Amino acid sequence: MEDILAIISRKAAFGGLALIGSSALILSGCASAPEEGDGGNAAAADFLPCIVSDAGGFDDKSFNQLSFEGLVKAAEELGVEYKDVQSDAETDYEPNITSLVDQGCDAIVTVGFALSAATVEAAKANPDVDFIIIDDAADSDFDGKADADNIKPILYDTAQAAFLGGYAAAAMSQTGKVGTFGGMNFPTVSIFMDGFKQGVDYYNEANGKAVEVLGWDGTDGTFTGGFSAGTEALNAAQGLIDQNVDVLLPVGGPIYQSAAAAIRDANRDIALVGVDADVFQTDPTVADLLLTSILKAMDVSTYEAVLAAGKGDFDATPYVGTLENEGVGLASFHDWESKVPTTLQAELDALKADIVSGKVKVNSYLAN
Repeated sequence: MEDILAIISRKAAFGGLALIGSSALILSGCASAPEEGDGGNAAAADFLPCIVSDAGGFDDKSFNQLSFEGLVKAAEELGVEYKDVQSDAETDYEPNITSLVDQGCDAIVTVGFALSAATVEAAKANPDVDFIIIDDAADSDFDGKADADNIKPILYDTAQAAFLGGYAAAAMSQTGKVGTFGGMNFPTVSIFMDGFKQGVDYYNEANGKAVEVLGWDGTDGTFTGGFSAGTEALNAAQGLIDQNVDVLLPVGGPIYQSAAAAIRDANRDIALVGVDADVFQTDPTVADLLLTSILKAMDVSTYEAVLAAGKGDFDATPYVGTLENEGVGLASFHDWESKVPTTLQAELDALKADIVSGKVKVNSYLAN
């Protein structure tokens, strides 16, 4: 317990949202995945599942889109209609959730840690509605459960998959420099960067190399201040490219689009690493740039949680996605397959097995 409290204390520097997320230190050991149902036979005919996005919108080709796809699949299997509402700004979160409650939604998926406060408030005011929050523990007092009994947190120990991504990036680097930048310095963002750096460091130790990670030192780094493609993201990517990185990991939904633009302007080989979804599939316009993507199976976990709610089996036990339960993972190399060393996939497979077994430890705010 002392180790847990120490880690929580260190994460407190990230602010209130970081504190909420840190509760998963306690949750990750006891969390179980939502159980997949056997169809919609037991679902009430009038069950209404709903979803609200964060400011990235459902077409972000990332976690909002994946969560939406999971809800749609569950609704189709249950044979029911669904409602969705998109947020364009932070000020939309509370009224959007309220509007879904007012429309009679039985289960509401809120996508992203930024909706945590609004989700908790709505859940407390509407105990008969099931809430499913993506990427946040909704646990402000670290007692191992969400702040309302009708909230199911779905989280992902993405550092494990990012560790593999960092190892692959280091193996592919010709300049000896790889880079990463994020939207904002929140745990759900920095967890990618933490794992990525640890993977690069592990590669260096295992292979006698000295590949540098620019943009993240373990506590601070390069951030755009938001989660939208645009000038800030373009400047962040360009700043790292100017320092001669040849693999780039942008963490923050659509900001990868600005990174891709900067890479195309660079007129040299630079690999892009996607996050959340397999960006090769969700955004073919950048497919040729993608080395791989660090995955969070948000579509699957959202589908399973909504399906359970629709069958009357809602379970508020937090779920933490890991390499072991396939809640996180690393996408294939797709178009880069021919450029990747022939031994790399075998090395990654062995490394994944070592992470799952505990032989290789990956540090994150979600780790035991």
